[in-house]
Amino acid sequence: MIARAALLSFLLVSGSVLAAPFAYVPNEGSGTISVIDTATDQVVAEMPGGSKPRGLAVGARWLYVSDQPNNRLQLVDVQARKAGAVIPLGESPEGVSISPDGRWVVAAVEGHNEIAVTDTLSNTLAFAIPVRGRNPEHAVFSPDGRLLFVSAEEGGAVDVIDFASRRQVAQVAVGARPRGIGFLPDSSRAYVAAENANEVFVIDTHKFAIVARIRAGLRANGVAVHPDGSQVYVSNGGEASVSVIDTASNQVIANIAVGQRPWNMALTPDGSKLYVANGRSHSVSVIDTASRTRLRDIAVGKLPWGVAIR
Repeated sequence: MIARAALLSFLLVSGSVLAAPFAYVPNEGSGTISVIDTATDQVVAEMPGGSKPRGLAVGARWLYVSDQPNNRLQLVDVQARKAGAVIPLGESPEGVSISPDGRWVVAAVEGHNEIAVTDTLSNTLAFAIPVRGRNPEHAVFSPDGRLLFVSAEEGGAVDVIDFASRRQVAQVAVGARPRGIGFLPDSSRAYVAAENANEVFVIDTHKFAIVARIRAGLRANGVAVHPDGSQVYVSNGGEASVSVIDTASNQVIANIAVGQRPWNMALTPDGSKLYVANGRSHSVSVIDTASRTRLRDIAVGKLPWGVAIR
C-alpha cells in the first residue's frame, strides 16, 4: 500500500491523471498531516505538519500548512512527504486557501487582522491585505478568482476583498461568529456558516447582499459545496452531524450523523464523497453524497482540523 501511494504521489506531482486523489488532514493535536487514499479510504502516510497545523492548501508540489503557534506557513513536499521551507506570517495564522490558478496562497492571520498572501512561484510572502473584521479565521477565493471572502470570528461579518486591486470593497453583516465559506461553482453566491447563530447566510456576490438565511444545526461551522452546485454541506460541531442544503430551494433536505465536533470538510473532485474532520473523535467521516449516508470513519491523528483534497 505504501509503495502504491508513493507512485500515486509521483504521478500527482508530474501532472498525470490519477484514479483517485489524496485527502490531506491536518491534526492540530499531534502536529501531523494524515494522508488518505480516497480510492481505498486508507491512511497511507503521516507527514510532519508543524507544532499545531490548522489550515492547509494543496499546490502542484507543496502543501501549505498554517503552523499557528510558530506564526508561519510550513511547506511540505507532497512527493517526498517531508517538511520543506517555512514562510513567516503574522501572529496566529489559521485558514489557508489557494487561488484557482494556483498562483497565490492566502492565510487568515488572526493577530494582525489581515490576509497574508504567498506567491507560489517563489514561495515567499508577497503582500498582506488588512481587513476590518477582528480575528479572521477563513479566507476563501471565489471560483473565478475575482473575490476573496474572509470570515472574522469576532466581527459578525464577512469582509470582501477584490483580489486584483488588493483591497477590501465590502463588508456583509451575518450572524455571530462566522466560520466556513463556500461558493457556488459560477461564483454567484457564497454560503457562510455562523457558529453562534446556528445559521447559514447566503450572499449575492455581485450585490454583496444576503439573499437567504438557512437554519442549520448547533454550532454550524464548516462549509463545502458540491461541484455541480446542487448541494451545500454544513458541519454542525455541537451535534455531530452534517446538514445537506438544496441550493435550488435553500432548504435543509437531510442531516447525516458523523463523529464528534465535525469541523472543516472537503469533497472529492467528482463530488461523490465528502470527507469530514471530526476533532473530538480523532477521525474523518466519509459520506456518500448520492445516498447521503455515512460510509465509514477513518482514524487519523489527534484533533483533526480540516481536510484538503487533490
